[in-house]
Amino acid sequence: MAGMRLLPEDSDVSQLRPSAATDLISDDDRSVAADSWSIKSEYGSTLDDEQRHADATEALNYRAEYSSDKDEQDGEGVSSMLGFQSYWDAAYADELANFREHGHTGEVWFGGDVMENVVSWTKGLCMDISKGHLPNHVADADSESVGQHEKEMSGWSVLDIGTGNGLLLQELAKQGFSDLTGTDYSEGAVDLARSLADRDGFASLKFLVDDILETKLDKRFLLVMDKGTLDAIGLHPDGPFKRLMYWDSVSRLVAPGGLLVITSCNSTKDELVEEVDTLNRRRHAACQEPGAAGGQEASVDPPPFRYLDHIRTYPTFTFGGSVGSRVATVAFLRN
Repeated sequence: MAGMRLLPEDSDVSQLRPSAATDLISDDDRSVAADSWSIKSEYGSTLDDEQRHADATEALNYRAEYSSDKDEQDGEGVSSMLGFQSYWDAAYADELANFREHGHTGEVWFGGDVMENVVSWTKGLCMDISKGHLPNHVADADSESVGQHEKEMSGWSVLDIGTGNGLLLQELAKQGFSDLTGTDYSEGAVDLARSLADRDGFASLKFLVDDILETKLDKRFLLVMDKGTLDAIGLHPDGPFKRLMYWDSVSRLVAPGGLLVITSCNSTKDELVEEVDTLNRRRHAACQEPGAAGGQEASVDPPPFRYLDHIRTYPTFTFGGSVGSRVATVAFLRN
């Protein structure tokens, strides 16, 4: 849930026994986890509601009992089965079998409405950038460089990392994007995405088995999409370290002047912006280290990313005096 992860005021996480870990799971957490499995759309579903809620509860119990290896992590720094490739391999093996037997598309992560919202909003952002228009808080000096991109959506090379069943790329294709590539570290996901694309008339979509943390891609893309992949990476027991690997890889995949669009249910817009600011500070500090420029005085490279905009139309709710939403979508500009 983007924006709301509150523990009871009188709780002391350090004193909780593993057997009491499930007490940390709030009703909101259960609802959000269930949503991850049970959000339905026109694409269909492979699990019934009872099984989805059972799976969600099991994941939350696992997440609450398996603490992070970093001592300074608080109650949010916990892991889940969703952080392991073995979970996704098994999940997509089931979904691929269901597709072959019943024609089911499988789960739509965050739901069809969010996916369509992300695609339409991203298209509008790309069109503005293609025309040299940027949000007012971004310096106009960059407008010329990004405005050199093709004005048609077909000129935007797109990468969807952690593509899953590939439906996000299908939606982008419907909006006029044509240079579309999806990657996933699960071979079953790639097989499912290819099968669905062929069935639905999107045979031109490209799908590759690739781990974003150890990517073999040597191409840069004008638009990189992430819908839930950073969330899953953060749920691994080594999540904090793997998130650093993620940012290092992504910064090599987004072309200068290009966009990174992240959709998350585990991080708020402000948390994602802060994470990028931390990346920028880390890169800046590395450039200042002795010998970083081969012993010569060199100009400091600009920070890899900066915040550009975020979706403001997601439904919000108030809890405990704070306002939040279940999903955050944030766009970053590659310098």
